Amino acid sequence: MISTSADTTPRTVTGPVKNIVLVHGAFADGSGWRGVHDELTTRGYRVSIVQNPLTSFEDDVAATRRVLARQDGPAILVGHSYGGSVITEAGTDPKVAGLVYVAAFAPEVGQSTLDQYAEVPPPPNFQPDVQPDGFAFLRLDTFRAGFAGDASDGDAAFLRAAQVPIAMRALEARVTVAAWQSRPNWYVVATEDGAIAPELLRRTARRIGATTTEVPGSHVVFLTQPRAVADVIDQAASAR
Repeated sequence: MISTSADTTPRTVTGPVKNIVLVHGAFADGSGWRGVHDELTTRGYRVSIVQNPLTSFEDDVAATRRVLARQDGPAILVGHSYGGSVITEAGTDPKVAGLVYVAAFAPEVGQSTLDQYAEVPPPPNFQPDVQPDGFAFLRLDTFRAGFAGDASDGDAAFLRAAQVPIAMRALEARVTVAAWQSRPNWYVVATEDGAIAPELLRRTARRIGATTTEVPGSHVVFLTQPRAVADVIDQAASAR
């Protein structure tokens, strides 16, 4: 379901968590979170956005921990797609009060991001194109259908042109801890996801015991439905 609330009046956060840390996934950067950032700051939250280098899993976890270290109190840690693997590893940080997975992976200990596709393969239009140096882009001809099916023509074209390649070794790295085992967690299922099958998203949410919200949207649901995603993050921050 999508919240139909139209209240955008600035307010003071009344819950114990005022800090939100947003972690992007593969083939993108943190700029896609702009709509969610704007929604949450309007509601009174302090929002920080991690810029993952996507050069290795260890580098991305370190980048997330670096931003967590700057928070002045407890934080909700949010991950999209591959960013879900990152927050699974980084989310045991003592400042993390809860986790929000947005159309994201949530590996078990010893699993990699790619291992999770063994359960339900990716949809046919999600086609990484691995380069000779071991980094991958998404194929241009299937990019929109596989990644941003409900984005505007302009946004989809820009996302395709602005792709950030990811080192395949980052997707193959296995997590050593699973923060969702020790932190309350929430999950956004993108019902029209062309990169991770919605069936796998739902199975993942059930497996980790997440409070789950289904939102009609593509893999970049945080970009196309920022208010709905912000509502879930707001719920997480207000739950303690």
